[in-house]
Amino acid sequence: MNIRSKMISLLALLFAVLILLEIAVQKQVLMPSFAELEREDAQTSMKRISYALDSTLESLESMAGDWGNWADAYQFMQSPNAEFVNLNVTPATMKQLKANALLIVDMNGGYLLSSAKIFDTGEPLDLDLAARKALPEDFPWRKNLLDGKPARGLLRTNRGVMMIAAAPVLDGSGGGQPLGMVVMGRLLTPLQVQMIGAQAQAALTLLLDRPSTGGEEIAETDTSTQVFRPFTDIYGRPLMSFRVEVPRRITARGQGAVTYASLYLIGAAITVLLLLVVALNRIVLKPLARVTRHAVAMATGTDLTGRLDLPGQDEIARLAREFDRMVERVADSRRQLVDQSFQAGFAELAKGVLHNLGNAMTPLGVRLSKLGDRLRNAPAGDVDLAFAELAKENQASLGRPTARRADLEEFLRLACRELAASVKDAQSDVDVVQRQAAIVQTALSELMRSTQNEHVIESVRLPDLVAQTLEIVPDIYRQRLIVDTDESLRKVGAVQVARTVLRLILQNLIINAADAVRDAGRDKGVLHFAAEIISYTDSDQLHLHCKDDGVGIAADNLQRVFDKGFSTKSRETNYGIGLHWCANAIGALGGRIWAASDGPGLGASMHLMLPLPVRESLSNA
Repeated sequence: MNIRSKMISLLALLFAVLILLEIAVQKQVLMPSFAELEREDAQTSMKRISYALDSTLESLESMAGDWGNWADAYQFMQSPNAEFVNLNVTPATMKQLKANALLIVDMNGGYLLSSAKIFDTGEPLDLDLAARKALPEDFPWRKNLLDGKPARGLLRTNRGVMMIAAAPVLDGSGGGQPLGMVVMGRLLTPLQVQMIGAQAQAALTLLLDRPSTGGEEIAETDTSTQVFRPFTDIYGRPLMSFRVEVPRRITARGQGAVTYASLYLIGAAITVLLLLVVALNRIVLKPLARVTRHAVAMATGTDLTGRLDLPGQDEIARLAREFDRMVERVADSRRQLVDQSFQAGFAELAKGVLHNLGNAMTPLGVRLSKLGDRLRNAPAGDVDLAFAELAKENQASLGRPTARRADLEEFLRLACRELAASVKDAQSDVDVVQRQAAIVQTALSELMRSTQNEHVIESVRLPDLVAQTLEIVPDIYRQRLIVDTDESLRKVGAVQVARTVLRLILQNLIINAADAVRDAGRDKGVLHFAAEIISYTDSDQLHLHCKDDGVGIAADNLQRVFDKGFSTKSRETNYGIGLHWCANAIGALGGRIWAASDGPGLGASMHLMLPLPVRESLSNA
């Protein structure tokens, strides 16, 4: 395949990839973003629904509070009478209150007044809550009744879901000993649901057959995005769900816009591809093909007199002129190059390698040469001869002292001293070699250990860890801080952490805090430590909080302080690697670190979150 075919194929492939990438971006980014906007819109609508429901319950509670803090109601609780009921609990009153149920309950939960009506028509309402003589024994608001506190919520009745609210009966001025409770209820009828949806400007549906104890759920169809939110009754039991439907207009319009954009992109890509092919063929491919044919002719033939003489000032024309000059030089030097080879280059390379090997062997050779000289110069042979002659002398003199024997013993004593000195010097050389080998071996072992072994997890108490950290902090920094350990460090107790790593992290934080106090222009500052254990379903996490009263951190730098090389201090004394190392180290332990500050001059906080090993009680369960 020639270069023209390759270029056309490459360009076609490139544009095909770009088109596929654009389609993938549409499907994976644009369209999901439209769907996400619709989900957010639906969730916002559901939030407004919740606010509207809370507002309705709050209004109902306010009305119950008005009735409860009414002097006539207070007197009624002290001496119940029919006149109060006839004058105040009328269909008009129920309609004004928009209440389907009105109860006045004494401190024992017994009903002193019970009324249930359809407030729109004033007709009596068969309601199980009002038909009773007292609140159920397990009624959750009995505690509110005794404590004189208001309450509101939802309740399942025989007529459907009811919004109810209660307030204590007071003396009319908001004081006095509570004598009971006023309970008001309003059925959550389809009209009420429609009114709540109208307040939130959303299509709302009440689902009684879909109670759930889970969280909010989102479902999507081709035409709408639906959000389901469950609600519980005052007993904490699943009661109902609200469904909000939002039409998928954003996705429909986005799909149309993306389709038009795709068609436009494909058309533009085809047009650009054709123009590029024509331009490349005219400007590059044809001149390049001419240069190629000429180069092939020069390579396969023996005639070096042909020239391209390609006009122009572009790169291919310049290449052609340089090629012509090269051919001229080749013709002049052909005979000189025939006898040359690349062996000289290989020989030079070999000399360089041997030179480096010689440099590496020289120290070892010198040390071994000295050791050999010492051993050769040692009077080991003379000692052997002296011992042999001494043995003969002992036999000849039958063990009696002689002058010759005394001389031999003196010689052996001196020779042994010299031999001991030689051995001692040789041992020094051996010790040097052993130390060098041990250093290399130790470095290799440490490297292997640091790359393969896991961090050692130790049990440590946080106050002790802070004290240990202060021991390795230089005095110049430690004297600048008053370290305040919160009681929470002691309450946390012993924790299982990588102590050595965490100590180095805290050392960096203490030094940074001391620098922050110095930069704030003060001689002394305070560094406060606090801690807590945050429990999750499957694990516990240690939250360690370090707060200083130093110069603080600007909001723009809260994330950058952990970047490698970033520092607000002098570059002569700081290289911006301390907090970066801390972030990497705590990340290697499975945790995270973040900074917080109210602004320059207001101090800064460092938060460390570290996972703790699963407790034995949990692991054995």
